[in-house]
Amino acid sequence: MTAETARAVGSGPPRTVPTAGGDGPLRIALLSYKGNPFCGGQGVYVRHLSRELARLGHSVEVIGAQPYPVLDDDEGVTLTELPSLDLYRQPDPFRTPGREEYRDWVDALEVATMWTGGFPEPLTFSLRARRHLAARRGDFDVVHDNQTLGYGLLADLGAPLVTTIHHPITVDRQLELDAAEDLARRLSVRRWYGFTRMQERVARCLPRVLTVSGSSRQEITDHLGVRPERVHVVPIGADTDLFSPDPAIAEIPGRIVTTASADVPLKGLVHLVEALAKVRTEHPDAHLVVVGKRADDGPVAQAIERFGLEGAVEFVKGISDAELVDLVRGAQIACVPSLYEGFSLPAAEAMATGTALVATTGGAIPEVAGPDGETCLAVPPGDAGALAAALGRLLDDGELRRRLGAAGRRRVLDRFTWRQAAIGTAEHYRASIARYTEARRARQRTRTTA
Repeated sequence: MTAETARAVGSGPPRTVPTAGGDGPLRIALLSYKGNPFCGGQGVYVRHLSRELARLGHSVEVIGAQPYPVLDDDEGVTLTELPSLDLYRQPDPFRTPGREEYRDWVDALEVATMWTGGFPEPLTFSLRARRHLAARRGDFDVVHDNQTLGYGLLADLGAPLVTTIHHPITVDRQLELDAAEDLARRLSVRRWYGFTRMQERVARCLPRVLTVSGSSRQEITDHLGVRPERVHVVPIGADTDLFSPDPAIAEIPGRIVTTASADVPLKGLVHLVEALAKVRTEHPDAHLVVVGKRADDGPVAQAIERFGLEGAVEFVKGISDAELVDLVRGAQIACVPSLYEGFSLPAAEAMATGTALVATTGGAIPEVAGPDGETCLAVPPGDAGALAAALGRLLDDGELRRRLGAAGRRRVLDRFTWRQAAIGTAEHYRASIARYTEARRARQRTRTTA
C-alpha cells in the first residue's frame, strides 16, 4: 500500500508524504494547452486534480497556455504561463496578430495554421512545452500531459510522460461531420480537425495513457489504435464538499438545468429543447436553464424559435462555482442530453448535490450515472420523446426525485471524488517512473558492455 492509498482510508489529509521506499513526494509538471475553468472539462480537470495531488503532499506545477486555468494556489499549486498568441480570445477570435507580437517560428506556424482553417494549439503548445522542459531538465519527476498529444511531446522531456486522454477528439469530429449540412461545411470540419491525425500518431507512441472511463478506454483503442495494455482507467469526480445538498435552497418548480454549449452537436441540446416543448404541454411551468454559451444561430436557436420557447430557455455563462452549485440545487431535475461523453462531470456534480438526474446512455454516461431507476432515469441518446417522458415523470413524482437524488449522492461519494482520482493518478506516476528508470539503466548496461 502506498502513502496515497494509506491516507485515503485514514482520518485526514496530512501535508507531507513519507519518503522511505521510493514512496516520497513527487515533483509533477502538469501540462494544459487549454485551461478555461468555465467551458469544457480540461480546465476543471487541471484545477481539481492539481489541488488534490498537492494535498497528498506532492509538488505540482501547472504549465499552461491561454485561457489560463484557475488554480487553488493556497494549496501550493503554481502556474507557469507558456503563452500562445491567443488567436481565439474574445472579443476578437481568429484575429491577426501585429508584427511585434511574433517571437519565433512557432508563432508563425500558429498563425499560418489558423489562416488555412486549422486548429494549431495542440501542436504549437507541445513545441513550446518541449523547449521549456528541455531548459529545466531535472526539475520534475514526471510530466503529465492533459490531452495535448502534440509532436513536441515525443522528444526526451527529461522525465517520464503520462498522458490523459478524456476521449478521442475523433468522436467529436465524426459527430460534427454527421451534422454538417453541405460539402463546404464538411470540408471546413475536416480541416479544423486536421490535428487529430497528429494526435492519433502521438497516442500510439505513448507508453502510458490514463483515461476516465471504460467507454473512453475502448474508444481510445478503437479510434486511436493504442494498445489496450497501455490504457488505464482512473475515474475523475466531483468536488463533493462544494457540490453537496443544501436543504435551505428551495426547489424552483419546473426548473430543469443542463450544462451544454449550444453549437456542439454531441451535447444533444437540440433534443432537450424539443423535449422541453413536449413537456410544457402538460407542465406549463417547466423551463430550462443552460449553463453555457448561447448561439445566435444554428439548430438550437432555430428549435427555440420553432417551438416558441424564447421565454422558457435561459442561458447563463461565467458564473462562479457557488452560483453554479446553487443553480443545480434549486433545480427539480438535472439533465445530461449528450449523444456522447467520455465521462460527464455535469452528471457527477449534479448527483453530488442530491438533484435528481435524467441522462442519456451515450458513451460513458451510464458508468457515471448508474442504473436506470436506481440512481437516475436513463434514456437513449438523440431521443427527444424519451427525454420528455423521463422529465415529465420526475416533475410529477417528488418522492422519486428525492430517492434518485439521495442514491446519486451516495454513488458519487463511493466512486467519483477528486481525492480518489489523485490517488489513482499518483499510482500511475510511480509505475511510469519505475519503468522509465529501468529503461535508462538497461541502456546504460548496454553501453557499458558494448
